[in-house]
Amino acid sequence: MQSNTDGDKKRAVEELDFDTRTSKRVAWESWEFTVIGPHQVEVTNASYGFLKDDHTYTVGVENRDGLAVPAECDCPADVHGDRDCKHKVALATVGGPTVLNAAVAVETPTAETSEAPDPVTGADKLRADGGCECDRDDFPCFDCFRAGRRDLPE
Repeated sequence: MQSNTDGDKKRAVEELDFDTRTSKRVAWESWEFTVIGPHQVEVTNASYGFLKDDHTYTVGVENRDGLAVPAECDCPADVHGDRDCKHKVALATVGGPTVLNAAVAVETPTAETSEAPDPVTGADKLRADGGCECDRDDFPCFDCFRAGRRDLPE
C-alpha cells in the first residue's frame, strides 16, 4: 500500500484535467466519500442537504504506476464533458490518498463470497459503543427497527 503523503495527493491531482471554475466549486462544496467496492468510491455532494442522494456518483479508481487516481465518473459532466468532473477532482483533493488507496486496497469478491462487503462509513466507526443515536429516543430509527434491535413503542 502506498503512503498517504502530500506528494501523492499532488501527483494524483496532476493526473486530472480541470479548470479554475471546477477547482472553486470543489473548494466551496461539502463532500462525502464511501468506498463501495474494489476500485470504486461513491462521491456525494453533501451541499445539497436532504437532496444529496440525487447528487451521488460512482468514481472509478485505477492504479497508475503505483499511484491511485480517479479514472472515470458516471456523472453527466464526466461522461459528456471535455474535462474531468468535480467529483473526480473532489476525490483527489478532499478525499486524497487515504480514500483513493482504500479503494484500491479493497479485495475483489471471489466465488466463495456471493457479494461485496457492505460499505463502512466514517459514522459507523465513530460510535465506539456500536449504538445508535435513536437509543436516546423512545422511537427507533428505521435501521434499528428493521434489524430487530429496537421495537416500536406501544
